[in-house]
Amino acid sequence: MKTIMTGNEAVARGAYEAGVLVASAYPGTPSTEIMENFSKYDGIYAEWAPNEKVATEVAVGASIRGVRSFASMKHVGVNVAADAFMSYAYHKTNGGFVLITADEPNMFSSQNEQDNRYFALFGKTALIEPSDSQECIDYMKEAFEISEKYHTPVVFRVTTRICHSKAIVELNDRINLTVKEFEKDPKKYVMVPANSRRRHPIIENERLAGLKEYSNNCKLNRIEMGNTKTGVITNGISYQYAKEVFGDNASYLKIGFSNPLPDKMIKEFASKVDTLYVIEENEPFMETQIKAMGINCIGKELFPICGEFSPELIREKVFGVTPKVSFTTDKEAPLRPPVLCAGCPHRGLFFELGKYKDKAFFSGDIGCYTLGFMPPLQALDSTVCMGASITAGLGFQRGNMMADETKHKAFALIGDSTFFHSGITGLINMTYNDTPITTIILDNSITGMTGHQDNPGTGKNAMGMKAPAIDIEQLCYACGVKKENLIIVDPYDLEATKAAVKAGYEATEPFVIITKRECALLKPIVKQRANMKCKVDTEKCKACKLCLKSGCPALQFNGDKVSIDTDQCNGCTVCMQICPFDAIEKVGE
Repeated sequence: MKTIMTGNEAVARGAYEAGVLVASAYPGTPSTEIMENFSKYDGIYAEWAPNEKVATEVAVGASIRGVRSFASMKHVGVNVAADAFMSYAYHKTNGGFVLITADEPNMFSSQNEQDNRYFALFGKTALIEPSDSQECIDYMKEAFEISEKYHTPVVFRVTTRICHSKAIVELNDRINLTVKEFEKDPKKYVMVPANSRRRHPIIENERLAGLKEYSNNCKLNRIEMGNTKTGVITNGISYQYAKEVFGDNASYLKIGFSNPLPDKMIKEFASKVDTLYVIEENEPFMETQIKAMGINCIGKELFPICGEFSPELIREKVFGVTPKVSFTTDKEAPLRPPVLCAGCPHRGLFFELGKYKDKAFFSGDIGCYTLGFMPPLQALDSTVCMGASITAGLGFQRGNMMADETKHKAFALIGDSTFFHSGITGLINMTYNDTPITTIILDNSITGMTGHQDNPGTGKNAMGMKAPAIDIEQLCYACGVKKENLIIVDPYDLEATKAAVKAGYEATEPFVIITKRECALLKPIVKQRANMKCKVDTEKCKACKLCLKSGCPALQFNGDKVSIDTDQCNGCTVCMQICPFDAIEKVGE
C-alpha cells in the first residue's frame, strides 16, 4: 500500500512495522509528531514522559526486558537524556533500543544548533540518518536489527526538513516478533566499575569492529557513480539538495549509516573522482574523519556550519551562481514577530510583572511564556534551558546576597509541563537552602508550545486514556513550600495578579505563585468562549494606548482610536481592566 507521509509519521510507522512494543518521549519541535502518530497504533504502549531522561530510561528498561523500544526527543532533549544514554551505551542490549534525535539546523524553535551525531561518536554506538520519508520507515526497521545483532543502542538522527517534509511511502505489515527472554546477568546490566572495565574493551574491539564492517557493506551506504570529475559525500536532506544541484554531473556516496563511517567505501569512492565535496549541515562530522584518513576534500571552508542548507546555497557556494528571483514586487511582507496569542493567560501576569522590571530579575524558561521578553511586556531577562528558571534564579539571588545588594529581586517563571520536566528539583533546592526567591508556575493545563500534548497535570496520557492529574499545589507543599507562602491566582484577574506579584516581591522566604488558567487555544476553551468578546466604545476612547501595553494582537490602533479584532478576541478582559476610561466593555457570554 502506498500513501504520503511526513518524516515524523514515517518514523512512527517504521517503528510500528519493526515490532516496537514500548515507546516514550517528551514533546519538542521538530520531533513531537513521532509519538503523536505512534500512539495511534494498536498493540503498543506509548507515553509522554515528564522529561527526556525519563523517556530514555523507560525505553532502556523495556530493551533490557527483551522488547523493542524507542525514545524520541528534539536535539536539546538528548542533553537531558545523556546520562542514561551514555551509561546504556556500555550495556549489552537485549531487545532493540533506538534513541531518536530530531536536530534543528537554523533553530526555528530551539536555543542552539547542536549536531547530535557526536553523541553516537561519544557513546560508541551506531548512527543512522535517513534522507526521505521512505528511508525513515526502512531505516527504522534496520535500526532495530542492528541494535539486536551488535548489542548496541542506535542513534536515529533526523532534521527539521526530514521531519516535516512529505513523500510517497510504501507500507508493509508489522513484524510479529517473539519477545526475547530476560536472563539475569549483572555483567551485562549492572555497570559498576568492575563490569564497565570488562565491557569497554568489548565495545572497542567487538562492537565497533563489527559495526565498521557492517558500515562498509550495508545498503544504508551506497555509491552512485556518474560523472567522475565531481564526487559528493553527503547525508540526510543534504543528499536531496546535492542531487538537485549536480544531477548526473557528479558521483555520490550517500551516507545513511554514519557511525562508524564506511572507511573502505570512502577511500574507494575518493580514488575514483577528481574533486571531492563533503556536503553536510552543521558540524564537519564526516569531513573531519575523512580528512583524518588522508583524503583531500572540500567541506566547511566552502559550506557554512551555521543554518540550514538549500539547493540554492549549494549552487551558490560551488558555482558562484546567485539564485534568480522569479518575480519582483515593490511591496514587502509585513513583519510577523512571535507574540503571545490573543487571550493567552500569561499576558495578565507579564503585564503586572512589567511594572517591576526596573527592580526585579525575571529568570525565564522554555515554553510559550518565553515570549514575555518581547516588547511591550519585556518581563523576562534570561532563558537558559528546560527547568533552569528556578535554579538560575536561585543563583542570581545568592549572588545578590553575597554582594550584599539586592537591587533586583529574583523571580523564576516556569510552565506546568516544564515544572514537571525539570523544575521540581530546583524548587526543592529553593526550600532546602532557604533561598528567598519567588517562583511563578504558569499552569495553562497543557504542554502549549509544542501543540497541546498532555503532561502529568492534565489527567490524560499519550494514548488518550484517563490518568491521575498531579496536583502542583500539593507537590509544592511536599517540596517544602510553606502554605502561607503559596498563592494561586487567575491571571485574567489583574487585581488579584497584581496583589500576588506584590506579595512575591516583598517575600523574604521561598515563595510560590501559581497562575491557573487554561490555554486559550484548547478546543473546549475556544468553544466555551466563542461568543465572549471585548468591544471599544469609541466615544469614551481617549487614544491613550495604555491597553496596547498588554501586547495583545487583537488590539489595533489606526492612528485615532483603538479597535479590537473580534476574530482573535476571546473576551479575557485584560485590556478592559487596563483601560482607565472604561472605554472597553465585555459583550457576549
